[in-house]
Amino acid sequence: MSKITVLLLIGLGVVVASQTTGCRRRPRADAGIDGVGAIAGWDGDHIYGEGLGPRFGEDGQYIEGQFPAVLFAFDSAQIAAEQRAQLDEVARFLRRNPQSRMVVEGHTCEVGNREYNLSLGERRALATRAYLIGLGIDGARLQTRSFGQERPAVFGHNEEAWRQNRRAEFVVAQ
Repeated sequence: MSKITVLLLIGLGVVVASQTTGCRRRPRADAGIDGVGAIAGWDGDHIYGEGLGPRFGEDGQYIEGQFPAVLFAFDSAQIAAEQRAQLDEVARFLRRNPQSRMVVEGHTCEVGNREYNLSLGERRALATRAYLIGLGIDGARLQTRSFGQERPAVFGHNEEAWRQNRRAEFVVAQ
């Protein structure tokens, strides 16, 4: 083989390896041009948006999709100290409403491949569930599911969008 062929094969190997390593690599912050914009909308399952706190109707019933998301660091499923207040609020709701069940949904940013992000989203949902169980919530009332990168809360291809998409969300099921 010629030197050029060997160099091309090595370059191809590097490209393939970098595309399959998952969320461990961090792309440039200016990789996209879409910018960031918080969206508030309904996707058929729950409401997305920035700064939404829990809301209750006139009858005192929880309005779905209104608990603030728990945010995670890059490539992490560890719950940060500053995120624990949101989980304390969720636990208070579940204690006041013992008939309610909850689904904890894990999400990731778009960095990494689909399989890795589904796994990371599941680890985030399980960590969130474990924290709530540690606060005295019966684990039988808590289910988990992962959407990986499939349901971004914020569209954009930069660090601010990715930061807001690395999250766990809550859906109340009666």
